[in-house]
Amino acid sequence: MKIHLPKHLKTALKIVLSVGILAFVLYKIDTKALLEVFARVQPLWLVPALLFFALSKYISAFRLSQFLLSTGIDISASFNLKLYLLGMFYNLFLPGGIGGDGYKIYLLNKRYEVKAQSIFWAILLDRVMGLLALFCLAAALAALATLPHFYKTYSWLLIPLAIGAYYYFIKIFFARYRSIFVVTLLQSFLVQLAQLLSALLILLAIGVSGSIGDYLFLFLISSIVAALPITVGGIGSREITFLLGAGVMHLSISNSIALSLLFYIITALVSLTGIYYSIKTEKLR
Repeated sequence: MKIHLPKHLKTALKIVLSVGILAFVLYKIDTKALLEVFARVQPLWLVPALLFFALSKYISAFRLSQFLLSTGIDISASFNLKLYLLGMFYNLFLPGGIGGDGYKIYLLNKRYEVKAQSIFWAILLDRVMGLLALFCLAAALAALATLPHFYKTYSWLLIPLAIGAYYYFIKIFFARYRSIFVVTLLQSFLVQLAQLLSALLILLAIGVSGSIGDYLFLFLISSIVAALPITVGGIGSREITFLLGAGVMHLSISNSIALSLLFYIITALVSLTGIYYSIKTEKLR
């Protein structure tokens, strides 16, 4: 029997879960050591880290426009980017109500003669394409991580299997998107590589010089977990993944949590630009 929870209750549960996970993470770590990591941060490295993250979102917005175009929605690059930034702001800072994706569906459905269901699938498949690229990069980076020999040797085999499986899924159930599969997959790899470079720059900012492959592998895994809609904006999900993963891979927990929190701060700063279009709604016209 399927249970339907009211939206405000779902939001409250997400907030409670996010706060609870963060509290647990802070309880389990040495906060003094974490503060020492933040104290030695070199801000100059964080500027290009922010720029690479912003670039990843620009490419993401363009990728989404390819999916929307396949549904019959031909929007300008300017409007698409504004709507994407507004959606980021809603998802991160206003998790209640319809959220960022819900608002995109509402607005596009209102302005174009395209069914809301078609827009929903376009947005969902766009997100899945991003997760596919994340998974493939994680499988590739496993060769550089401190993992059992079996995983390091054979994880790359998962890449063609995952891409092939998703392609045939699209071909069978969503044939209209088959023509853009390759280009949107390449865009997804560019998105994740830009974010991977952002994470690398954050590691340099906090003075990490060893086990870079391990930290970046864990970053990709945490990004997959953070994409699951169980916490507010992924906060908490990424941190608990870093906490548990750092213990398994024998990494500095303080450095791991610092990487996670600094990446979240960069995400928040870029997402905050969407507040302009939340206030100046006429700019979306």
